Amino acid sequence: MTDTPSPQEALEDTGLTVRDRHALMHHEIRQRICLLDYLPGSRLSEAALAKEFGTSRTPIRRVLARLEDEGLVQSVHGVGTVVTDADLAELEQVYRLRVELIALTARLDPILPDATFIAAFDQLVERGAVIVAHGTARAFTQFDIDVFQVLLRLTANQPLRETLERYYFQTKRLWLRAAEEAQLDLEEEFRIFQHELEAIQLALRAGDVEAVAHIQRAHISMSLKRLQLKSGLGKGLAPSMIC
Repeated sequence: MTDTPSPQEALEDTGLTVRDRHALMHHEIRQRICLLDYLPGSRLSEAALAKEFGTSRTPIRRVLARLEDEGLVQSVHGVGTVVTDADLAELEQVYRLRVELIALTARLDPILPDATFIAAFDQLVERGAVIVAHGTARAFTQFDIDVFQVLLRLTANQPLRETLERYYFQTKRLWLRAAEEAQLDLEEEFRIFQHELEAIQLALRAGDVEAVAHIQRAHISMSLKRLQLKSGLGKGLAPSMIC
């Protein structure tokens, strides 16, 4: 097995277009934010990032502007670009929107899983079993990101994919922070997610993308409810408010 190339090594590929290079830098910085490598309040230096990625400050500035549009960073006058905080009370509506949007993947330009896709997902299920046994909260979050991006391939509707991705990454930090603050039972969270993967695996083998979407929908809703209960936001809420 070869090691995953670093961002710098990936960007050295001369076959990459300007758009590809932009996407790689955006993906890497966004992932660092969601994995809490860049904590809320951290200042992101255009000069340092440009040096790291071997590029000028202009492409970095464009990537940071895109991340600001996605709500992950904020430009502060006199300070620079700062990583935003993620708060469940503020993002609760985003979570509920994700619950509704995920169902559309089975209705808008769905793509039936072929043998190659199913084989790739089978590998994810095996990887999940290892995380259940030996994983950390950070490794689990990275794994969840990888699973999410694979399942996005089940719809060819690009606007839907972009919207789902935007809101997924807005909320992703909430789980990792709760886990690191010991608000969640990691073993339970790992088992729940592994059960979700196994259910999705069966649906994929049956070629039932609608079932895949419904399984995801249910688990997003349950994840929100667990976060609400642990944070105290779920107390006194009507069932309809918890999806």
